[in-house]
Amino acid sequence: MSAALLDLLDHSLTTARVRFALPDGTRDVGRRADAPANAEPDFIIRVTDHYFFGRIAASGSLGFAESYMDGGWTLERGTLEDFLSALLVCRFRDAIHARPSVGLRLALLRLRHTLLGTRTNVRSHYDIGDDLYACFLDETRGYTCGYQLAPEDDGRTLQENKYERICRKLHLARGHTLLDLGCGYGGFLLHAARHYGARGTGITNSVDHAAFAERRARELGVAELVTIRCGDFREIAGTYDRIASIGMFEHITPAERRDFFALYRRLMRPGGFGLFHAIGCVTATNRSDPFIQKYIFPGSRQTPLSTIVAGFERESLAVLDVENMTRHYHPTTRRWLEAYRANRHTLDRTRYDERFQRMWELYLAGCVAATVYSEGALWQIVVTSEYRRPLPLYRVGRT
Repeated sequence: MSAALLDLLDHSLTTARVRFALPDGTRDVGRRADAPANAEPDFIIRVTDHYFFGRIAASGSLGFAESYMDGGWTLERGTLEDFLSALLVCRFRDAIHARPSVGLRLALLRLRHTLLGTRTNVRSHYDIGDDLYACFLDETRGYTCGYQLAPEDDGRTLQENKYERICRKLHLARGHTLLDLGCGYGGFLLHAARHYGARGTGITNSVDHAAFAERRARELGVAELVTIRCGDFREIAGTYDRIASIGMFEHITPAERRDFFALYRRLMRPGGFGLFHAIGCVTATNRSDPFIQKYIFPGSRQTPLSTIVAGFERESLAVLDVENMTRHYHPTTRRWLEAYRANRHTLDRTRYDERFQRMWELYLAGCVAATVYSEGALWQIVVTSEYRRPLPLYRVGRT
């Protein structure tokens, strides 16, 4: 089994050379077109897990990840994110996931999380512990794609840039009522209240998120402008001048999509604007990674643009603007990974043991790789309930 998988990787890998230091010897695989045949490897992987190849053969990237979590392999040369990037470029995961046993395991994971429901799945990720998120997120706790204006932008700047850009896309003004579906830690609502005087309402499934957002609203002196609710998004009532959803749709099941899009229509005042922001894909379908499904985002999905636009069209909401911001996810996730590596030592090891910490590093390193080399996208879409009126010529104003 090990020889077959190494041969497959040797044939597939064309952008890097990898040396596997195995219990019974070493094996070099892959090559770079610009490197001589005897070039030193870009990566050295020391494998101590005697079942490493069997786990990959049986479970694909899930077995690969679980072996890393268990300390079954480590990198002695190169970075984890660069190694994962090389694997994505050569589509090695796709070749392994084409095996029927791996496809069946992913299907069973997806069924399990569908039966558990959105609320349970969301809390399994976001209510792990506030101290975990504090060690790699910025002060606003922005946990979605930021927006880079300069290469030196730090984590907080990336998020503030994003909040400001969304406010401008929504043509937000003082006194507007604003709804944030899936408000998370409240960073966007607080920015809108502080800088635009908007009266915001947010809803989240996460108890930790709601408590943090309410506390920060009080600290920033905008508690009278911001209301946070913890519950199901379908429970929201009223009408709003502006509606946003930033990083929530990934957790919506197909059965809930119609309710989600209908909510924009039902809650948006005449002449209002809505903004949709979510991870998606640039292909017709997206095959979720079983590691992500089991350990990180149970039940999550990356939806093609056609499905999203069709949902808004069905509710007679006009799509004004579509932007794929995935390029900005790369600097965002790199800042998260850098912060996590710098601060992980502060985590309570009785709550976050070595296996968990290796899992989280693998997740963040995978994000860095995927934002460049996967079929993922970051869709940001602006809609309106009334397009028969003068509209701005520019997305966020001329610069």
